Formats: sequence, C-alpha cells, structure tokens
Amino acid sequence: MALRKDIWRPAIVMATVEQIVARGTIEGFARVWLPPMGSFRFLADPFGLWRDGRLYVFVETYDYRVRIGAIEVLVYDAAFTLVDRRPVLNEPWHLSYPLVFEAEGETWMLPESHRSKRLTLYRAVDFPDRWEAAHVIELDHVAVDATPVFQDGVWWLFYTSADREADKMSALHVAFAERLAGPWTPHPANPVRVDVASARPGGRAVTIDGRIVLPVQDCSRTYGGAIRALTITTLTRDRFVAEIGDAIVAPPSAQPFVEGLHTLSAAGPVTLVDMKRTELSPHGLSIEAVRELRKLGRRIRSRASARG
Repeated sequence: MALRKDIWRPAIVMATVEQIVARGTIEGFARVWLPPMGSFRFLADPFGLWRDGRLYVFVETYDYRVRIGAIEVLVYDAAFTLVDRRPVLNEPWHLSYPLVFEAEGETWMLPESHRSKRLTLYRAVDFPDRWEAAHVIELDHVAVDATPVFQDGVWWLFYTSADREADKMSALHVAFAERLAGPWTPHPANPVRVDVASARPGGRAVTIDGRIVLPVQDCSRTYGGAIRALTITTLTRDRFVAEIGDAIVAPPSAQPFVEGLHTLSAAGPVTLVDMKRTELSPHGLSIEAVRELRKLGRRIRSRASARG
C-alpha cells in the first residue's frame, strides 16, 4: 500500500520539442499550467491537436478514490486561455496516455489501456467529443504507452510490454505495418532496448533531421522521474539502433512539481509536459484506509457466500 501519492500537473511550454531537446531543459521557456485538481486527483499524459485555431489538449484524469483513469479534453484559444473542458472517453478499465493524431483522412486516439488486455485504436466520430473503437491492434505483447509514427511509407509503433511489472518500464518493443489498422509485424529484435532509464515511451514521436526521436521515460530513480530523447539512427524491418540523450527534468521554477517529468509531447509551436509532486497527508491515509476496509469487506462477503 503506497502511502505517498504521485500528483501530476500538465503545462503548455512555449517552445517546440526541437528547441527543448536542443537546450536539454524546459527552464527559460514560458509555460501555462493546466488547471489544478482537487485533493488526491490529477491530470496527466497531455497530448495536443490544433483545430481551427484552437489547441485541444487531451489528458488522463485520475482520482485515487476511483483508481480508473478516464480521458478529458481541455480547449485553449490562440492566446492559451482555457475556453472549454469536458470528458470524452470512459471505459470500464483504466485509460491514460491519450495520443491523438491525424492520419489517413481521420482523427485517431490510441490511449493506454493494457488492463483491458488489448490495444484499441479509436476513431473520432464527432471531434473532440465522440470516439468509437475502430481497430484492435494485435501485437506480440500487451502494449503499454504505444506510440505510432509514420516514416518513409511505413507505420512504426513503439511500446513496452505489460508481461511483467518491470517490463512496463524497461522493455522497449517495435512493430511495423503498411496501414494503421495493420496487420502489424513485431520487430525480430524485440525487445529492441532493455533499460529502465530509456525504454518506456513518454510522448509523441517526432522526426528531427530525418531521424525519429522518441521521448522515453527515465524511471531509474522514480516512476516518471525524467524524459530522455531516444534518437533512432537505424530503423529497418530487421535492425534497430538508437542513441539516448541526457535527462530532461522538472526545473526548480516548477515548484512544488519538481519530483518528475514523464511526458514531452509535441503540439506544433508548443510542447505539452507534465510534472509531479508527491503527497503524504492524513487525507491520503484515510483514502487508503477506506480502500483497505472495502477490500476486506469484499473478501469476507465472498468467503461467507462460498460457505453458504
């Protein structure tokens, strides 16, 4: 039972991913914080899409009392003033990492959903509010934080494996396909990278100087402690070679959200990030106590039912 809770808060950074990677920090760039949440709630995993002069920021919304993430959208005008906010996707299982993108004449979302035991690609029926499950992407493992990118006529998909808890942080896999819907072929070198400091995807993949650059999480010190830029120097259907950059951490000016940074997501002229603080308080302890009492009550009722 973890008593200290991660509390994430996203921000819009007034710089491109290329500028941030070149500088190695978000310090010195202006930023707009997304709204704070109530006690033991947070927003995380921001991904953005511009449409008609507005920035649509899709995020995971999470409440420690419920423990099942859902997806919201926050809408900003050209001056980065919040003009709207509403829920857009809920499932019986946890959702996070709502990677939104445009391809093949449609708008798509590929959220993290490994607790459903599958990877589901959603299509926008009425952007940004209504989404339908369009395709289940079949892979060699149940994927975590799957991140697609299209380059030279091929779709590439980066993800870690949900097979073991450690693999979620440290085992990077790749698959490729001719079309977004697949079929997808796992890379023969999977896992192409095993490293807790540079494997789990942490934002939209971009192309810089002709090479794919994938933000990856550095979880060596703590979950989501920092982001590193993984520059893929060789990527073919049978080879994978990459170089890892230095850690990009939450800057001191982000106090109190300085204990982690685990998303670096390009959104045109700006970049979306999220940073964390941890919290330990009597309220948090009471949330855990209520949760444990409910679990105990369910076990007692289950045993009584089995005996009866």
